[in-house]
Amino acid sequence: MARRLTLDFLKTEAGAGMAPVAAGAVALILANSPLSERYFAFLAHPITIQAGGFHETLSVEGWVKNGLMALFFLVVGMEIKFELLRGELSSPRRLALPVLAALGGMIAPALVYLLINAGAAGAPHGWPIGTATDVAFSLAALAVVAPRMPPSLRVFLLTLAIADDLGAVALIGLLYSSAIHWSAVLGAGAGLAGLAMLSRWKRAPLLLYSGGFVIVWGFCLKSGINTSVAGVACALTVPIGARRAGGDGVLKMFMDSLHPYVAFGVLPLFAFIASGFALSELSASDLFSPIPIGVALALVIGKPLGVFGFAFLAVTLRLGRRPTGTTWFELLGVALLCGVGFTMSLYLGGLAFGAGAGLAQSQVRMGVIAGSLASVAAGGAVMAIARRRREALGEESFD
Repeated sequence: MARRLTLDFLKTEAGAGMAPVAAGAVALILANSPLSERYFAFLAHPITIQAGGFHETLSVEGWVKNGLMALFFLVVGMEIKFELLRGELSSPRRLALPVLAALGGMIAPALVYLLINAGAAGAPHGWPIGTATDVAFSLAALAVVAPRMPPSLRVFLLTLAIADDLGAVALIGLLYSSAIHWSAVLGAGAGLAGLAMLSRWKRAPLLLYSGGFVIVWGFCLKSGINTSVAGVACALTVPIGARRAGGDGVLKMFMDSLHPYVAFGVLPLFAFIASGFALSELSASDLFSPIPIGVALALVIGKPLGVFGFAFLAVTLRLGRRPTGTTWFELLGVALLCGVGFTMSLYLGGLAFGAGAGLAQSQVRMGVIAGSLASVAAGGAVMAIARRRREALGEESFD
């Protein structure tokens, strides 16, 4: 059952992977067209939300990053919880290899970025940008370049990306929380405690979960803690076992119902506001400065080096097993595709440099886009060779 659910998720995630890419392309075109002023004015347009004692004014860009992206992290948190309890992460033998590979895929890109940004002209605080993998885009790329590879390879990539997301959320919580307002933190904690108690009520109205999430998110926004933490924390309180009329537990029901809105709504909108930058404002020295070069090489070189290197060590030391029916060359192709950072790297870049760092943000976006595209090209080339090898040897291909 868990395997069927995982493969269903893979198909949905891969199918949705191109939506943020298309939105990012539109943003890049608008930012370099006669409509560029309107595009940037739209991002900066202030919106005020007031409800009872809650009052907050943010730009469109700010609400997407601090509001809608919290919904994305809610879904990520529920996916992590489901995989830990019922899916691929529930088996220690299956868990070891992708988790260790994900760890390597966070360490190596950070080291590559820091190596390039170690000088006086560098920006070492941007090291987390290359540590993330865009699960939707990487799965979509794998589906396009290697549609008939063993399912175990896709499951490995999904599991690695989920573990990677968990690491990214931990970095966000530790590094990108501003001055803490403890009264708001206590309010968020009380909301989480209420959700935890609600999870014991087997027939609790689903609207109460939604209301609880909004309350925790509101307190988190006011507390100075990044709202991504609210999304993941709330996800961990959602019960997995209580059954509803459709036969699914509450956790699975929320995952299935929210995922299309996040995949085809939230992530494309975030890509639209996070990908646009004016090429005319970047000189040749800006394009080849330590920030974009460091980000691009962290994704293209650091990510596959860490993923493949740690996976090889794990198998050699018998800490994990290579995915069933796969070769090391195919695993190398997947490791290269892990360099597709895109939405997660753009999100971390926005946090690392802040909204006021216009030039640095443009350099980050250039590095993320260039590194992600190069990773797709390199991974696709390796997987195409691997596919031809299978065909030449007359080996079985998979649906």
